[in-house]
Amino acid sequence: MHRNVRHGRIGWVRPGRVVSDDDRGLLVWIARDSPVAHEVTEAGLGMRAMPFAQWISSSYRMAHGRWNGPPLLKFLPTGAAHSVWWFRDAQGRFANWYVNLEEPGVRWDDGPVAGVDVVDQDLDVVVRPDLSWDWKDEDEFVERLAFGDDYWVTDEKAVRAEGERVIALAAAGEFPFDGTWCDFTPPSDWDVPDELPPGWDRPPVR
Repeated sequence: MHRNVRHGRIGWVRPGRVVSDDDRGLLVWIARDSPVAHEVTEAGLGMRAMPFAQWISSSYRMAHGRWNGPPLLKFLPTGAAHSVWWFRDAQGRFANWYVNLEEPGVRWDDGPVAGVDVVDQDLDVVVRPDLSWDWKDEDEFVERLAFGDDYWVTDEKAVRAEGERVIALAAAGEFPFDGTWCDFTPPSDWDVPDELPPGWDRPPVR
């Protein structure tokens, strides 16, 4: 279970297949149509559907659905304050990398179900195949920083510094922006679960 945590609450959860888990980090595969859950207001609205001031004064519940984005590889480098996602186009070909800036993941293992909890720091970087790049969601990041204790990001400079560090890796074409895993194809017998397994909503470890 790849879970985003906000002030001790689960923001979203996505089940993934472990592709590899070694000294470099954890690599998981998120299949299209995978069952997911994400936090919404009682009215069923997500955080991005309203000003942040309205979101933080709301009450919340978990809404279940299906991952309607493209199939994704997600790589969480050991100890790093980011993950790298491999996006694909409608034909399943590599499209771009997505650098998700987040606090280093904290693992948990309950036996039948295991996972990693992160705190998504909202600011992201999109890296194209030609290694050009752009910041993403900077407007949301700046808006939320104005809310002090209500926001889960406490050090803007650290988040930006991590982004700039990864941008330098990308511009140089260094791992993981060197073509690694761009042609990954999941085994044909990897099915998509019908629902999230029991224990997906265990209390966050963060």
